[in-house]
Amino acid sequence: MTTPSEPQTDIAVIGLAVMGQNLILNMNDHGFKVVAFNRTVSKVDDFLDNEAKGTEIVGAHTVEELVAQLKKPRRVMLMVKAGEAVDATISQLLPHLEAGDIIIDGGNSLFTDTERRLKEVEAKGLLYIGTGVSGGEEGARNGPSIMPGGSPAAWPHVKDIFQAISAKVEDGTPCCDWVGEGGAGHYVKMVHNGIEYGDMQLIGEAYQLMRDHLGMSAEAMAAVFAEWNKGELDSFLIQITAEILAFKDTDGTPLVDKILDKAGQKGTGKWTVISSADLAQPVTLISEAVYARCISALKQQRVAASAVLKGPNAKFEGDAEVFIEQIRQALYASKIVSYTQGYMLMRAAAEEYSWNLNYGGIALMWRGGCIIRSRFLGDIKTAYDNEPKLTNLLLDSFFVKAIDANQGAWREVIASAAKAGIPLPAMSSALSFYDAYRTERLPANLLQAQRDYFGAHTYQLLDNPDGEPVHTNWTGRGGITSSSSYNA
Repeated sequence: MTTPSEPQTDIAVIGLAVMGQNLILNMNDHGFKVVAFNRTVSKVDDFLDNEAKGTEIVGAHTVEELVAQLKKPRRVMLMVKAGEAVDATISQLLPHLEAGDIIIDGGNSLFTDTERRLKEVEAKGLLYIGTGVSGGEEGARNGPSIMPGGSPAAWPHVKDIFQAISAKVEDGTPCCDWVGEGGAGHYVKMVHNGIEYGDMQLIGEAYQLMRDHLGMSAEAMAAVFAEWNKGELDSFLIQITAEILAFKDTDGTPLVDKILDKAGQKGTGKWTVISSADLAQPVTLISEAVYARCISALKQQRVAASAVLKGPNAKFEGDAEVFIEQIRQALYASKIVSYTQGYMLMRAAAEEYSWNLNYGGIALMWRGGCIIRSRFLGDIKTAYDNEPKLTNLLLDSFFVKAIDANQGAWREVIASAAKAGIPLPAMSSALSFYDAYRTERLPANLLQAQRDYFGAHTYQLLDNPDGEPVHTNWTGRGGITSSSSYNA
């Protein structure tokens, strides 16, 4: 390969797995000249000879060659595996870049890693972006949702590229905008993935109710999900669920029925749960979705337990069509809670890390291209357009009415499942959260009394909630000294 005397390429992409290749092809389609590089350099030639043949895409066999082909400020996007590979690639790049050049991490990096890398890169005079990219290989090729954050000074230099290649909503608005400083971009992508876990679990629970309680075939369930996709549940995940259930194996039987019930995970859902605990946010539905995958992984134990542990075997009695509609309503109500919790977590993170997040804008970024894209996100954007400082989605008038209209069916479905012995961890936790959030007085007064009884942890009084913490000598044998200050 020959390097031109004057750099000609707009951006470099390192990492030629499916996502990296498709993003490069997408950039090429939109008139940007891209240089491709991969640690295993033979992949560069394979890509140029096959998928990129006939395009303006060029390749590089070394980092030096890659850098030499880039216009200034140089923009280098990493599409490599999160973790050590990102650090190693940055270390490889830094000696060859100059002040003002931009490194972009487009993988699923943990936001705290992004914050660390940003400080290290900026200390050398360079700029850094950590961006979430959602939509899978199809999105990468045809328009993903892109969630960039990091060095604000870098945004003007990548904005045209990112917004050109991103998905667009109906009016042409790109599903990409600046999220915020530090690790904000990767944090928002992490929450997106956590909500994705929740959506998938809720759909799985609806599927199990129809399969195990109503005895429906995959073909019949495919028709139900296809119908649901025409209404307020219209979304990418509902759409593909219908298509999966309708898909036949070579022998003419549903392929889904042959797949082992053992789910995998890559960690972003777990990161969401850990962050929610760190920030004291009750993201209970996503937590249950993560743990549902964990219990699915205990396949051998579950098989053994199924022969020993007994439960109800209640047969469904009633109108199946009515119950299917109740399942739809329960799924919709639970979905509202899932997104409510995700937005609560982002709001808490924004306060903790001093990010200025645009919550309506985030809903717009998720409206197209990404895995959780749905009609529903338009309602969330409207809620934040109406009240940018909305503390909780459940308090928006649209969602107040939506929950009110659906909660009767929601409760009926969960009660029926409990009586039939069918687990609904996500739907049940969503309802419990809703009931807890709307309850003026919870039993935490007793819990706090218990803490004070055995550990002198103190409590506060209803008639003086902001007053000094109080400790009681409950037994007459304890002292008057408390163990620590009150912490609600």
